Amino acid sequence: MTQSLPIPVDLSNQGLASYTQTVNAIPMLDSERERELAVRFREDGDLDAARELVMAHLRYVVRVARGFSGYGLPLADLIQEGNIGLMKAVKSYDPTRGVRLVSFAVHWIRAEIYDFVLRNWRIVKVATTKAQRKLFFNLRKSKNRLGWLNQDEAEAIANQLEVPAETVLEMESRMSSTDISFDGYDSDDDKVVSPAGYLPDMRYNPEKLATAADSEAVRRESLESSLETLDERSRTIIERRWLQDPKATLHELADEYGVSAERIRQIEKRALTRLKDQLVA
Repeated sequence: MTQSLPIPVDLSNQGLASYTQTVNAIPMLDSERERELAVRFREDGDLDAARELVMAHLRYVVRVARGFSGYGLPLADLIQEGNIGLMKAVKSYDPTRGVRLVSFAVHWIRAEIYDFVLRNWRIVKVATTKAQRKLFFNLRKSKNRLGWLNQDEAEAIANQLEVPAETVLEMESRMSSTDISFDGYDSDDDKVVSPAGYLPDMRYNPEKLATAADSEAVRRESLESSLETLDERSRTIIERRWLQDPKATLHELADEYGVSAERIRQIEKRALTRLKDQLVA
């Protein structure tokens, strides 16, 4: 299935029309031929058989993709994502189940396009949970009128889709809003305010700075108290290995104390374990 397809790859407006015409001209498969090709691919890994299966069903991808044209995404992109779903379906298709490939593949095609729409509809991801994804694709067609939902309408849709009413109202708000650049854009209109213009910079908040300073002082005091519980050699090794710059190496300390580097590592490890116990206690 990795071989190129002998159909137009230019999916611009003019190329899309040519692509659609070409895939509609590809002969459809009867059930016997479809089963034969599926068995060849499943049992023998015959890529030519898989390729013929994919090409014979490309027309259905176009048909499914057109159903998602209302989300403002290029139809060509939707078709390409649907083609990926079709290839995944062919790879997983089991002809012994007695189900035609088109019935099996449509779920894979839709799933791939669903995922593409959710990823690209907005810069900020609009649906992250299963309930939100269900609402995203069903809320607009479930509304009986234009405008915001009232509480009764929200509860009716919630019961229909088996989600909480609060989730319905939240998704309606998300879908009705637009993405805003954090830094804004050049404009002569003074009323255009981006989030960067009114969100506070918390890095220099006095409360946070004071809290951080107090926490640092407490940590330093605790560390100094814990170091005092070590013997002089262990304390010196820890200070020179971890608290001074530049840090001493194991071999440098080994030469000073007249022991092996491995012995220094053992002392360091034991001292660090004791410090950890002291600080956690």
